[in-house]
Order: sequence, then C-alpha cells, then structure tokens
Amino acid sequence: MVEIQTPDRLIRLAVDLVNTRTRDPEQLNEPDDVRGFLLEHGETDPITLDEGDLDAVRAVRERIRPVFHADPTDAARVLNEVLAEYAVRPYLSDHDGSPWHLHVAKPEATWAEWLAASTALGLAGFAAGHGFAAIDSCAAPDCERVFVNPAERRPRRFCSPTCSSRTRVASYRARKAGDSGHQSPAH
Repeated sequence: MVEIQTPDRLIRLAVDLVNTRTRDPEQLNEPDDVRGFLLEHGETDPITLDEGDLDAVRAVRERIRPVFHADPTDAARVLNEVLAEYAVRPYLSDHDGSPWHLHVAKPEATWAEWLAASTALGLAGFAAGHGFAAIDSCAAPDCERVFVNPAERRPRRFCSPTCSSRTRVASYRARKAGDSGHQSPAH
C-alpha cells in the first residue's frame, strides 16, 4: 500500500468512499470494484481482494457515513472510535521501493483497515481545520451524496451545481403552481 497521505487526498478518499453508495446503484458490487476505487485514488498494483475485503470496505464506508450527517459531538465520537480502532502512531516508510511516505495504519493492515484509518484521519484533520459545519450532505431531497467545503464564508448546501439548480427549479415550479391556483379572475 502506497500511502502518500496528503490532507486533500484523504478527504477525497473519504467523500468518494461514502458516495459509492447513495440513491444511485451500489458501486462496490465485487472485489474488483474496490480494486478500481483504490487505483483511482492513487494506489498501485498489486491489489488483491476477495469477498471478505469487499464486505469489510463496505462496513468501513458505513462507519464513516454518519460523520457527514451527525452533530459535531457525535461526528467527533465516530471519528475518535475509528481512529482508536484502526490508526497507529504515524510513521514513515519507503517499502517496496516507493518514495518515503506516511503510514497511519498498522503495517499488516487490510485494505479496509487502511481505508478506516486514512479516511478517519483525513476527516478529523479537516474538521479540526474547518469545523464540522464544512462536512455535510447534499440538501437536495433526491440526493444522498456527501461533500466537504473548505471555503470559509461561503456556506454550501449542495454536492454539485446540478443538484442546486435542480432544487431551485423545482422550488420555482412549485411556487408558480401554487400562485396560479390562487389568482383572482380577470374582469
């Protein structure tokens, strides 16, 4: 496992992992889907996974999901529990000929354990720097995607401009439909 742990990478890993299961179809259906996810997020082959790894990665995803929906106290509790269970004191490694990089999971960690330690550390660091209000889920009623918003003074309610626009248009249409039903007859 090459663990070049930059804060942005860990946050993207956490958000993308949670977003593999939303109202869209499940994206992690077989071990090769997890392999593809890891490759897309900077890991390198060989990545060997089985059905047990798939189940364990899905379980990690569901452990960190509440962080995006909970109040700060509960979100911090979840992150602290995951960190206590999976993270170790950070250490530098240059294993397998890779450049020096930081590890936060034990050397024999499975991919699920590595994801748990890495995503919890990323979210904890992000919350410490930006507050839990910057870790959120989309306000669109038909979306379950999560996001982070590092921009101060620019509150964000939606995961994407698409969800924002769709919600705004639906609200406008609902208001127009309500207005047209209450108009006085013209004389």
